[in-house]
Amino acid sequence: MPDDIEEQSAPHSESAVLPTAPETPLETQAEEPSSVYTADQPAYNPTQAVAVVPAPAAPPPPPPPPKPPADDDEDENPEERGMLRMSFMEHLDELRTRILRALAGVVVAFLASFYFAHELWNIVSAPAVDALRQLGVNPPHLVGITPMEQFNVVYIKLPLLVSVFVGSPWIFYQVWSFISPGLYKRERRWAVPFILATAGLFVTGGLFAYYVAFRYGLVFLLGIGRDINITPMVSVDNYFDLFVNVTLGVGLVFEMPVIIFFLTLLRVASPRFLFRHSRYAILAITIIAAIVTPTPDAFNMTLFTVPMVALYFVGVFASYLLVLRREGKQFPWGKVLLVICGLLLLAAGAIAVLILRYHFHWVQKWPFLTR
Repeated sequence: MPDDIEEQSAPHSESAVLPTAPETPLETQAEEPSSVYTADQPAYNPTQAVAVVPAPAAPPPPPPPPKPPADDDEDENPEERGMLRMSFMEHLDELRTRILRALAGVVVAFLASFYFAHELWNIVSAPAVDALRQLGVNPPHLVGITPMEQFNVVYIKLPLLVSVFVGSPWIFYQVWSFISPGLYKRERRWAVPFILATAGLFVTGGLFAYYVAFRYGLVFLLGIGRDINITPMVSVDNYFDLFVNVTLGVGLVFEMPVIIFFLTLLRVASPRFLFRHSRYAILAITIIAAIVTPTPDAFNMTLFTVPMVALYFVGVFASYLLVLRREGKQFPWGKVLLVICGLLLLAAGAIAVLILRYHFHWVQKWPFLTR
């Protein structure tokens, strides 16, 4: 029995041979490291045979969230970041606030002017009293026709007019505060020059009307008809109405340089355009002077026209300086100052010759030099 078992198991052992792996090409065998170590081959280094497995690609970053529409303009123009954006109703509310604050300042100035009403009326009525005295009217006084005329003029209208001039810096500050949120950051630097220039020119215009234009015009007007037996009698109400029209009109006209400067700042006009069309500006100024001046004669119209034309060219020069600064250029101030100093020296020399050689003397009214 054991022999039979051995004979039966022998064929099974021969047929149980494991299948061999398929042969690989020579290139593949050369690339794979041999697991059998021989003397002709160098020792196998496992670190050199480590296959570099590429890292899996990182997923792409998520797209950035879309920017809100309100920030698009700020990214395009960084200068607009400080600009205040308001709706139409918010603009109206801001306008109402600024108007109320301006009126509050006028009320404070009105109360202070009301306290000095008598002194202010003596100053305002001085040109009429001087004109009547020069014309030989005795007594040189104004006349009150209606019972309420003196009260309305002296205690209401006059303090209100003075409060407008005294409170003009506060009023122009409120105007600037209303328009400044819509300006660029670099344009807000003009706040102090704007307030000083507008208020200063407005008050200067009122003083020019009081000391120059109104006085000479009043003498001319009251002197009409003296040779044909007409005695001037000026009522308080009519005189003050004329005084308000002249002082306020000239004060507003003196704002011309500021208006021209801001037209250039907003790129509405240019110095070249203003200078090229200056003849039309002079014609318009002459028409305005004919309306504002209290007399139609050429002398008083000239008193109004010449300062207004000079202010127009001052505004053109200021706009020219603005354009030069915008373009990164500089104005030759040194040469201009030398020319001005030379002209002043020539004028001083001419005045000295008139006084020393031709015996002229200085007076405090026009033409300031008399013989």
